This record gives sequence, C-alpha cells and structure tokens, in this order.
Amino acid sequence: MDPGSRHRCGFHANRGGRSATGVNCTDRGGGRVINQAQSRNYIITLTLLIGFILTIIPLPEWATAYRPQWVALILIYWCMAVPERIGVGISWTTGLLLDVLTGTLLGQHALGFSVIAYIMLKLHLRVRVMPLRQQVFTIFILLLVERLLALWSTGAAGYPTPSLWYWITPLISTLLWPWVFIILRDMRRRFHIS
Repeated sequence: MDPGSRHRCGFHANRGGRSATGVNCTDRGGGRVINQAQSRNYIITLTLLIGFILTIIPLPEWATAYRPQWVALILIYWCMAVPERIGVGISWTTGLLLDVLTGTLLGQHALGFSVIAYIMLKLHLRVRVMPLRQQVFTIFILLLVERLLALWSTGAAGYPTPSLWYWITPLISTLLWPWVFIILRDMRRRFHIS
C-alpha cells in the first residue's frame, strides 16, 4: 500500500477493505490501490463503446436510414444521471471519435453532442424527475437539435441536403429511449455509479 492510500484509508477500514470514502484499502498485489471511482468510469466508457459498435455495425442499404442515434442516447443518459462525470468536453471528444469511425464531416457529431450535453447538463435535475413519457418528449427535442446541427454543418461544408428519411432517425431513437434508459439505469444501480 502506498503512503497516500494509507492516509485515505486510515485505521477505520471495514472488513471488505473499504474506507468510509469508498477507497479500496486492500492491497491487491503489486502494491496498487484501485480507486472505485475510476473503475466506475470504465462502465460509462464501456457503454459508449457499445454505442459505437451499434452505430458502425453494417446494415442492409434499406435499413441505414433507420439506424438509431445510439451514442447520442447513451450520452444523454449519462449527462442526466451523472452530470459530474460526463460533460461537454467528453461529449465533444465522443463526437469526434464518432466522426472518425463513420467517416462523416469532422466535427459534425462533436458539435451536436456538445450542444445536447450542455442542454442536458442545464436541465438534468428537471428531466430526472419527469415520468418516462415526458422524458421521451425532451429526448426527441434533443435528438432533433443534434440532427439540425449536423444538417447545418454538412450544408455549410457544401454537401447536398439529405432526403426526408434523415428525420426518421430521431423518431426511432426516441422510441428506443425507454429501453435504453431502463438498461443504463439498472447498470448504474448495479455498479453503484453516482
């Protein structure tokens, strides 16, 4: 155990090796003390990676217009549930990664994700207490904002205007929100992410 962890753990660590501050006070070989907060961040990262995978999975050509905005839904949830862990900067970086993965205009998703993260961070206390039916409406508006910003950025770059099927994506994503919300909420509770 390093000297700093002994100070954080004190002499009052419980039988499981945890102090009152949540620091793992047991030495797990190699002298490293694992911080619970860092391990919980891995769960958030894992859910974002799953969102990336669901976004880049090949679909039949007819189904590409119906692909949900998985990463945006996951970001919205984490901004609502744990706003101190997910902010505008992480949303911007996530958007840039999605731009690189999907081959879209660099910054297109980054702009949209950072704006919807900012809005959700401002409204997270209100949205948290809404019934799921009311949350669905808020999520629909946020996803429309993201799509509008993506349309604006591609239009500013000189790309042609997409067809009307472009607007079906926020609707399909909104219909999936209750399931995404329930799955991520259960994960957050199971792994004690707060």
